[in-house]
Amino acid sequence: MDAYLNAWRQYAVFTGRSPRKEFWVFYLVNTLVIIAFSLYAGGTLIHPVLGIRIEAVGVIAVLFGLAVFIPTLAVIVRRLHDTGKSGWWILLGFVPMVGSIILLILLAFDSEPTSNQYGPHPYSP
Repeated sequence: MDAYLNAWRQYAVFTGRSPRKEFWVFYLVNTLVIIAFSLYAGGTLIHPVLGIRIEAVGVIAVLFGLAVFIPTLAVIVRRLHDTGKSGWWILLGFVPMVGSIILLILLAFDSEPTSNQYGPHPYSP
């Protein structure tokens, strides 16, 4: 749980390094929360002016997605730094089909065992 909270503590920090565990725990928890919101088929709200039904759970899921957008970008950039890559490699995600797969593989690489240009190893004293 500390790995997840550490990513939130560094909400918009795009410098430094994040270990593999911090990234994957953050990603997994956020994915599970979004899935839970998506599976829950509960309550609806009625918009007071327009009179249309709004799925409350869908609104909450969208708000949660917006809330985790910047921290997710930041932890991805720090994770890329941990593997010795520039944060600009995140733009691979915009390449249709193969870009996201390549980015996912880069995020799964092991950390550089020593300090690199982005900072010291995350677990070093």
